[in-house]
Amino acid sequence: MAAPEAWRARSCWFCEVAAATTMEATSREAAPAKSSASGPNAPPALFELCGRAVSAHMGVLESGVWALPGPILQSILPLLNIYYLERIEETALKKGLSTQAIWRRLWDELMKTRPSSLESVTCWRAKFMEAFFSHVLRGTIDVSSDRRLCDQRFSPLLHSSRHVRQLTICNMLQGATELVAEPNRRVLETLASSLHTLKFRHLLFSDVAAQQSLRQLLHQLIHHGAVSQVSLYSWPVPESALFILILTMSAGFWQPGPGGPPCRLCGEASRGRAPSRDEGSLLLGSRRPRRDAAERCAAALMASRRKSEAKQTTRAAPATRVTRRSTQESLTAGGTDPKRELLPPATSHEAPGTKRPPSAPPTTSSASASSSTSSSKRAPASSAPQPKPLKRFKRATGKKGARTRQGSGAESEDLYDFVFIVAGEKEDGEEMEIGEVACGALDGSDPSCLGLPALEASQRFRSISTLELFTVPLSTEAALTLCHLLSSWVSLESLTLSYNGLGSNIFRLLDSLRALSGQAGCRLRALHLSDLFSPLPILELTRAIVRALPLLRVLSIRVDHPSQRDNPAVPGNAGPPSHIIGDEEIPENCLEQLEMGFPRGAQPAPLLCSVLKASGSLQQLSLDSATFASPQDFGLVLQTLKEYNIALKRLSFHDMNLADCQSEVLFLLQNLTLQEITFSFCRLFEKRPAQFLPEMVAAMKGNSTLKGLRLPGNRLGNAGLLALADVFSEDSSSSLCQLDISSNCIKPDGLLEFAKRLERWGRGAFGHLRLFQNWLDQDAVTAREAIRRLRATCHVVSDSWDSSQAFADYVSTM
Repeated sequence: MAAPEAWRARSCWFCEVAAATTMEATSREAAPAKSSASGPNAPPALFELCGRAVSAHMGVLESGVWALPGPILQSILPLLNIYYLERIEETALKKGLSTQAIWRRLWDELMKTRPSSLESVTCWRAKFMEAFFSHVLRGTIDVSSDRRLCDQRFSPLLHSSRHVRQLTICNMLQGATELVAEPNRRVLETLASSLHTLKFRHLLFSDVAAQQSLRQLLHQLIHHGAVSQVSLYSWPVPESALFILILTMSAGFWQPGPGGPPCRLCGEASRGRAPSRDEGSLLLGSRRPRRDAAERCAAALMASRRKSEAKQTTRAAPATRVTRRSTQESLTAGGTDPKRELLPPATSHEAPGTKRPPSAPPTTSSASASSSTSSSKRAPASSAPQPKPLKRFKRATGKKGARTRQGSGAESEDLYDFVFIVAGEKEDGEEMEIGEVACGALDGSDPSCLGLPALEASQRFRSISTLELFTVPLSTEAALTLCHLLSSWVSLESLTLSYNGLGSNIFRLLDSLRALSGQAGCRLRALHLSDLFSPLPILELTRAIVRALPLLRVLSIRVDHPSQRDNPAVPGNAGPPSHIIGDEEIPENCLEQLEMGFPRGAQPAPLLCSVLKASGSLQQLSLDSATFASPQDFGLVLQTLKEYNIALKRLSFHDMNLADCQSEVLFLLQNLTLQEITFSFCRLFEKRPAQFLPEMVAAMKGNSTLKGLRLPGNRLGNAGLLALADVFSEDSSSSLCQLDISSNCIKPDGLLEFAKRLERWGRGAFGHLRLFQNWLDQDAVTAREAIRRLRATCHVVSDSWDSSQAFADYVSTM
């Protein structure tokens, strides 16, 4: 018992020394010493030495330091390492102290990066610890290089893991193997409860061991964790096996790899828990005669992957990659009808009311392989025509034409198992006919006749609610994989597909979204879709999406180029299916936010009006680069908004030529339901500015509901700004509180006169004024005076923009 008493005495001594030194430092501040005694080379003060000693022995003195008075503790906080600084946060808050400035300084000194100007950091401690975790995991930071990062009593990964809300995995899955290792088991358990977003960036080809580690990581973080969002960024050449693995795990499917350790959590969860009725319905319960497309393909995928990995563990053969012809070649060579290939069949060859006898043994893979060639000769009971085989695939050839055995290497998982399921391994020199199996996997027939394992062998867990794919090209097989999963992904709430090169696969996507919308409990409420090309004009695509997803709340769609040709067109393609393009009226939907980015070219106003008429709950509408054949068409759209969209609050137009639509603009400004209007780079004042500006100001003065007006990029100039100041005059009933006049060629003298007029009229603070990218650098003194006066009236947001350099850049690109 002598040792604890000695440490307790030493703790009191350190605290007394710290208190005495603080008082001494305070007295020195009152009576500064001579300048010769201070300087950069001066020895550290006694208080700093005591503080360092306290920081070095925090393992024993921690409770004593927590009990120190606030003024003393405030001086000790900057001397602590990150681990004790994080642990003392709650105590510091109780004493009225903040550590945010310390964490911000640590960020600047150690991370050496500046956060984005668009990012609002609410907690620098959480931001630092999250970045620190990622750097330690990737090995890009040396904790021993700085005493503030090094402490033998703490694990850097474990201590910072509870602050990680977003984790990014890059390149060759760095960090996945480390996280699933046994020494980091507690780290992974902590991440499972704290992590919400998992991102993949710039992925490269990976080996089987890394993918096995990723499988365990995703199982822990998604199926047994709290991850709700998975995002993939910038993957120019997606590796099929890895891409399918991420998708299937995100959708909730799980099949442990061969030779991998069993999941401890699965064992604990299965004991004492009976399968729920909902779970049974997802796993082909007794009341369901057949599986849906996603379950069949998931079962096939996991079976093929399991067989491939089992072969790799039992024999050491050189790695080979199985190559295939493209889908277009298969369509041509196999003689498949392009129209049938364009959309996967939605009906099954088996009657809906039939069931397989329970005594019938399950069909094995070998049996399926032997019977696949003869299945086309047996006529079904129904009169539906049987699909033809897609093609006959040959094994990949090595150097000098030498054939290798399929599935023998680490890269054999590059098979697109969701669509093309190889029933068994053939002898060297034989061809593998899998077309019928692929067609069967798509047309909804019973998977047992295809040699697929029972889905009960796999398990289905919780899935994510947000999926984002940014610049990840989707081949036909990858698109089929995604579509089959989407058709039953009822937990998905938000889907983002950005520049994925869908092409004609957009029709498959629409069919899968329609199937998902018909599922009980479908939660999909937000869809963001953007691409370079589309086989459908954007308005027809919007109509098709709204018809497929009537419960959608947010729809953002953008197509950069006109859709004259598909990329590439399927030979003999007669166009989109009739059930996607139709002239029937759109049923009423639940859209609240609609954002559309148009390619160049006049858009048919009636099609847009049909969407708006069916969207009675619309609250926000944004049109980017929209062009109409005449101002009358634009007026028709605005009239539709007034009659059918009475709940509309925010309206935005960007990069539209409204110089000839001034009467329509006045019609909008007189709308007493809109609260915010944006005219961004719309050339409003290009024609008749002397007549149009007074009319515009008069309309705004009589509108008491408009709260925000954004006019960036309209060449307002000094004269237009001074005319706009009349909106805030004494006889105005306007309640405008947000004004954006960025990029409007405003000079300092005009801004100063605008500020004086606001002062003269005595209007109170009206909110925010944005002044980005104006010509305020031409007279810095006048600009500062104008901004000083304006800040007494409103909150001003400006920048130090170099107008001369911007003009030079503009001329250089002409």
